[in-house]
Amino acid sequence: MLEISSRDGVGASRVLCPAGRWATVLAFLCERFAFIHADIWRDRFANHSVFDAQGNALPLDALYQVGATIYYFRELPQEKKLPYQESIIYQDECLVVADKPHFLPVIPSGQYIQETLLIRLKRRLNLPNLVPLHRIDRDTAGVVLFSVQASQRGAYHNLFRDGLVRKQYQALARFDADLVTKINLQSLHICNRLETAGHFMQMHAVAGESNAHTELLAVDQLAGQPSVAQYTLRPHTGKRHQLRVHMMGLGVPILGDAIYPTMLPERDISQAIHAPLQLLAQSVRFVDPITGREQVFESQRTLKLLSA
Repeated sequence: MLEISSRDGVGASRVLCPAGRWATVLAFLCERFAFIHADIWRDRFANHSVFDAQGNALPLDALYQVGATIYYFRELPQEKKLPYQESIIYQDECLVVADKPHFLPVIPSGQYIQETLLIRLKRRLNLPNLVPLHRIDRDTAGVVLFSVQASQRGAYHNLFRDGLVRKQYQALARFDADLVTKINLQSLHICNRLETAGHFMQMHAVAGESNAHTELLAVDQLAGQPSVAQYTLRPHTGKRHQLRVHMMGLGVPILGDAIYPTMLPERDISQAIHAPLQLLAQSVRFVDPITGREQVFESQRTLKLLSA
């Protein structure tokens, strides 16, 4: 029996075998994941990277069984190296708090596995059971919390579920005098319903019960950049792209946003570095459910306007 929980810090993916006409596991995987070439699946079988629920490596001609669970490891033979380095803000026996740079994904996805914040930290800190308690977009920089102990993970997850974690962000966008006037009178609350738009990468506001709430706290005009302001935002919910969509809805989309208001072609990392999304997860505050202490973690990063 082989260990299937992780390999090089990366956990195994799994898929349940539904009722169907497939004769072999290979045939099922090739149809289920049609975007992955059949030769890649054959290589994974040959490299003992496809397993049954007992951890046994499956042969290329393994018969398909309805209801079985298949585990497999994703491999990227030419994964791009990302030249951006995370830093550790805090670490104890319960938590690891990292300061993520722009462009570094939090968890394995797409074309990145090893070059992700989670896998880097697992290997760097020798913590194979590390799990992120929340996520921020790959394009966003700033504070990310990780749980060290499986036995304590539920208590921390409950904080996020129950809205007991106060997160604060900073964003650079166009200076809007009318918006500044409204915020100076009192903080501005944006509440609406966000759902997936026509393109799976985008979200948009639709009619219906609100599921996204953002508080806009302050606006500071940048010295030497009268047309640009730094906005301080506090999300009270955690919908995907919430701050990006809410800022766009106010008429001041975040600078460097390649998804809103218009989806732009994916850029090479060497080009994107000159115009990162100007969004920073600046701080996280909560009462620790294990120690009872109030915890405040702040990013040491700042937003800077760059040009090519």
